Amino acid sequence: MLQKVHKIGHSSHVVTLDVRPQLLDALSALRDRVAAARFPLPLAGTPRARANRDELLAQLDDYLVPRLRQPEAPLLAVVGGSTGAGKSTLVNSLVGRRVSEAGVLRPTTRTPVLVCHPEDHHWFSGMRVLPNLTRAWVPQREPGQDPGDEPFSPGRDGERVLRIETAESLPPGLALLDAPDIDSLVADNRVLAAELVCAADIWVMVTTAARYADAVPWHLLRTAKDHRVTLVTVLDRVPHQVVSEVSRQYGALLTKAGLGDVPRFTVPELPESAWGGGLLPTTAVAPLRAWLTEQVTDPGARHQAMARTAHGILDSLRSRMPELAGAAAQQYSAALRLTTAVDTAYDSEHARVKGRLQSGAVLAGDALKRWRSYPLDCTAGELLDALVESLGTLLLCAVTAADERIGEAWRREPAAVAAGLTERDATRESVEHRIGMTVRRWRRVLEEYAEEEVRDLDRSVAPDAEVVAALVATALLGGRRARSAGEGLAERIGAHGALRLRDRGGRLLTEYLDRALDIERDRRLAPLDALDVHPEPQAELIAALSVLQKER
Repeated sequence: MLQKVHKIGHSSHVVTLDVRPQLLDALSALRDRVAAARFPLPLAGTPRARANRDELLAQLDDYLVPRLRQPEAPLLAVVGGSTGAGKSTLVNSLVGRRVSEAGVLRPTTRTPVLVCHPEDHHWFSGMRVLPNLTRAWVPQREPGQDPGDEPFSPGRDGERVLRIETAESLPPGLALLDAPDIDSLVADNRVLAAELVCAADIWVMVTTAARYADAVPWHLLRTAKDHRVTLVTVLDRVPHQVVSEVSRQYGALLTKAGLGDVPRFTVPELPESAWGGGLLPTTAVAPLRAWLTEQVTDPGARHQAMARTAHGILDSLRSRMPELAGAAAQQYSAALRLTTAVDTAYDSEHARVKGRLQSGAVLAGDALKRWRSYPLDCTAGELLDALVESLGTLLLCAVTAADERIGEAWRREPAAVAAGLTERDATRESVEHRIGMTVRRWRRVLEEYAEEEVRDLDRSVAPDAEVVAALVATALLGGRRARSAGEGLAERIGAHGALRLRDRGGRLLTEYLDRALDIERDRRLAPLDALDVHPEPQAELIAALSVLQKER
């Protein structure tokens, strides 16, 4: 459990960590719910929901869970900022030698560098923090050797690598991480930079005299404020002649943003700053180095820095989890509207097909013509062919009408249009082929039923099985116009046999019609099913938050 102990008469407060197994269990369960949340439909709030989910997952995996499990691990200070802010030069200067490529020497695909004291290397060799980055260990360098001089593989294609350095000049218990630019032109670098910041006990935000009012660093500063993490800012590369004015203006901006109490350091513009070509004098970074050293050597300051960040992230869950749950609910609501459009269209057409069958609509056109000429100018086989074809046409018209209604409904849903769900998913030929196969199978089974009835009759008076099948099919599909077909059937196989065959054939017809329409309904639902949107995530996210709050 995290506890805040407020100091009376003092603006700051001490935050203590009291971690119990139940809290870690609740946090792990919440983490799993966040990881399982998916936002596949491109709704208006989907990009924000995905970004929030990814950021929260990074903070849980890379910081909060490992920090609460091992409070004694070194403090990790992540140095982040905009392009050209001088982050690498600052890290190199804090360490006292070049450990990170800086300026124009940096490759396009930037590899982050983590520097720690040799005694602390075991904390970062495993996957305790940043488990999604492959470790690359750098052998101990000779004095004066540059970071680019030793053999180093940046990892296989698509593999993200964290380069680990050790330096005895850093105090034990402190690790520095030089992150890629938060406004990098390479999208993967921006994502990685945000992920690295999420792993930090201390956020060291670096900006310059020329760019301190830019939107990108201020977005991160506000995020740090919202999450109440331990934050320090560095105003870098400030010309001597304007240092007082720029520092005053930057301080005013911080105060206006509610960040006036954030520790702030100024580094003057020096020849060594240009192009990352050298180390800054010790005096230029001494105040920042002293502040960072105090955070790890003073037990109270160390605990405060670590616990403040952990507490801030935990507190932020109160607003972030419901926001994720709300986005999950919107996903399900949109998916339900799309699903309902399919079900409504197919239910309506299914009812219409049943009504058409009862009215004898199948016995029309060529099928009616064949029936009227049967048996003089039409064989039983030809009559069956015509009936099956007419039945297939009725089903094909129903499916076409349902698909058109679905298309109209889905085109009114921006998410369906954006996801490409409104594009035609099947050709008329493929639907026609499936329906044709279904009605032909119905005919074959009906003929088998007719053969079974005929088989039990006296062979001397037994009618042809195909004739029996044609008559029962006509009776089932022809409505009132086919009353004589039922009478002819009874004459040939007896009243009981005719009734039994019509009952079996009718149930079979219902089964095959349901199957044909269900196959096409499932075809339309398949892309929605593939999105795997369910109602549970909303409740599960809120429940996981509730359990965590009780444990706190």
